[in-house]
Amino acid sequence: MMMDSKFNYYQFYTALSNWLNRYPRLITILRWTNRVVVVTMYVAYLLILADVCWRFRSVPLVGLRTVAPLVLIPGFGFFLVSFFRHRLNAPRPYDEWAIDPLISREKHGDSLPSRHAFSATVISLVAWRVAWPLGVVLLVLTVILGLVRIIGGVHYPRDIIAGVLCGVICGACLWLC
Repeated sequence: MMMDSKFNYYQFYTALSNWLNRYPRLITILRWTNRVVVVTMYVAYLLILADVCWRFRSVPLVGLRTVAPLVLIPGFGFFLVSFFRHRLNAPRPYDEWAIDPLISREKHGDSLPSRHAFSATVISLVAWRVAWPLGVVLLVLTVILGLVRIIGGVHYPRDIIAGVLCGVICGACLWLC
């Protein structure tokens, strides 16, 4: 017998959060991982941009031509993702279900696509463009962040998948410049 996917999500999340609530340290690790990965992504992005600017400091026009796409493409993508998620105003899991998310979040709606997943993906691809080993490490962190945000109850899997796909599309544009 086939059940409604939202019913399955509710059962999944309730069982998962009940299990995690028995191990408060795991919830602390989940929340800590969410914060650390987010901060790591943004710091990495700023350091990558600073590194590119530093390497091309003696040739300002080449440096500007190199760093501009690394700022403008992700920036434009972030604007588009923000615009569409506001227009869609998709509910978050805790908006639709009587669940207590493990990652506290005050905001309602604007769930699809996940901006965290988008940003982490596009930052990973910026890193890949500049130094591929760093890009690989950041992509692994992107997957971890997506899982943490699903387990934390602030996103459905579809939100994370959509955010990653938007990030891949935006990041692919870096190779066209």
